[in-house]
Amino acid sequence: MSVSNPEFSESSLLRPVEISREDHPHKKGASISLMFAAIGVVFGDIGTSPLYALKECFSPDHGIPFSADAVYGVISMVFWAFAIVVSLKYVLFVMRANNHGEGGILALMALALRTAPVNSKRSLLIIMAGVFGACMFYGDAIITPAISVLSAVEGLEVISSDLTRYIIPITIFILVILFFIQKTGTDLVGKLFGPIMMVWFIAIGLMGVHQVIQNPAIFAAINPLFAIRFLIEHSLQGFIVLGAVFLVLTGAEALYADMGHFGLKPIRMGWFFIVMPCLLLNYFGQGAMFLSNPETITNPFFLMVPEFLVFPLVILATAATVIASQAVISGAFSMTSQAILLGFVPRMKVRHTSDREIGQIYMPLVNWALLILVIAVVLAFKKSENLAAAYGIAVTTTMIVTTFLAAIVMRVVWRWNTLLVTLVISAFLVVDLAFLTANLLKIMEGGWFPLLLGAACFLLLMTWYQGRKILRHNAMNNGIELKSFIEALMQHPPHRVEGTAVFLTAHVDYVPVSFLHNLKHNHVLHERVFFLKVSIWDVPYVKDSERITLRDLGNGIYVVRAVYGFNETPDMGQIIELIEKSSDLKFDLMNTSFFLSRDTIVSTEIPGMAIWREKLFCWMYQNAGRQSDFFKIPANRLVELGAKVEI
Repeated sequence: MSVSNPEFSESSLLRPVEISREDHPHKKGASISLMFAAIGVVFGDIGTSPLYALKECFSPDHGIPFSADAVYGVISMVFWAFAIVVSLKYVLFVMRANNHGEGGILALMALALRTAPVNSKRSLLIIMAGVFGACMFYGDAIITPAISVLSAVEGLEVISSDLTRYIIPITIFILVILFFIQKTGTDLVGKLFGPIMMVWFIAIGLMGVHQVIQNPAIFAAINPLFAIRFLIEHSLQGFIVLGAVFLVLTGAEALYADMGHFGLKPIRMGWFFIVMPCLLLNYFGQGAMFLSNPETITNPFFLMVPEFLVFPLVILATAATVIASQAVISGAFSMTSQAILLGFVPRMKVRHTSDREIGQIYMPLVNWALLILVIAVVLAFKKSENLAAAYGIAVTTTMIVTTFLAAIVMRVVWRWNTLLVTLVISAFLVVDLAFLTANLLKIMEGGWFPLLLGAACFLLLMTWYQGRKILRHNAMNNGIELKSFIEALMQHPPHRVEGTAVFLTAHVDYVPVSFLHNLKHNHVLHERVFFLKVSIWDVPYVKDSERITLRDLGNGIYVVRAVYGFNETPDMGQIIELIEKSSDLKFDLMNTSFFLSRDTIVSTEIPGMAIWREKLFCWMYQNAGRQSDFFKIPANRLVELGAKVEI
């Protein structure tokens, strides 16, 4: 803890200093064991795409006649999609743009924000881009469990057509079980992820080898001319197929988002040494099978093995898709937690499911909302091929936003040459925009769903962000300067009573409303008074030695600033412990009261947001989680004082 000088103020702490990751709780070195752990979590989504990707590429709806040239063209596009988008863009370039080791679109947004002046148009543009990309991720979090589990269970059709009517009930049953076990945490289940996914990748790799041996000519598809010729010859239909080819890339964003859990090198090792070779072998194997037996296009993945192995493969595929779904559900929890701390989502209940791993959390509201939406998607779309159109748009949009934010980081943070950044980003954008345009052609087939969901989430998140910004602005304009108020108060002090009072404040330079109400109604001042401001910095973690800053105003009155990263959860007990460890100030919790403002927000004609958005913000504010629960304040030591606030 540091005791600051009298210049301590809100504005002086708007941007964090550079924080070393030496004491980072998630610091990981590159190792074989971490690589296997990453395979179990990071690659589940992209690793299960062989179940449905090529099946969708050769769908009769695309109107492309089957031919050997078509097979070579599609497999060539798959190969170069892996090489350019995943290997080059994400693994080699984008993953370097980490925020103190943490990845993901919100972490990248926070990193890019450091390059823009606070409250500038540039910072607003970066925020809007990052928030929209995050909103589209929620579409991914809903569609991934639906399409993955559904495509795995559809393998039962290969065994017998009589089993078709059981596909949707079995899918929903598996999904319900998956979401119900979320509250127990992924600690135990996570230990099984690595071995199961290793078996999965080895299995799909061997399946591909078996087919490739019978028709090794398929390796000629590595030549990019096959892909170019296919797109030229088939024009619009070829462009539509490009949207289906993109399905092989779903899950690439997870490599970046989960980087903080495992580190850059283990993920790179896992991708280049195990995951990409096995996936490519399977895709090339499916292509080789098509050349020898065109009828297998109906369900190529499960028809790669003899009939007696289909049922065990269905079981393994179901396990792999559950793991892929688990990873994206956990990602939704983590992203929502980050969004809360960054000020884009109202507070809600967060439960930590592991005493050892900070990142393992459970959010009941998010969990049950996802379950309802996932079941609705399964019932509405019914088949994995119907969901394919919806899947692509969600992921391509997030990828384009990632490219946009990465360009800012490359130019301003890394200080790369402008020409180099232009060349690299232009190359990535050409590919991204091609995939996005191809997927936009399928809006009416289901692509409208993630766009509608993303737009609704974007509206909610930006309304909350702008509403809170208006509240802060009003508090500063109408607030009373803290230092001068305390000086005036101490000239004629009210009656002092025993004990300690902690007043949570939104701004260290202004008097909190709860303090004014306490003076007005109770006419007393506690023996010790702390004005506590909890701030979230745009870094994932903050070391305990840098977490607390304290200023002594005299007469037993202190101002405390507690700083947390966006991957941490504020904890009042921890804050008190850190104050005690680094000072001579001691707390008796049974003699300490915590004062909070429980405001009622009312929409008015005052310039700000549109009236309907103000009413939406008021509804979100009144239904947000309680501050006391979020900051883990003891219920029996809490005092809430209400006020009406107009916006």
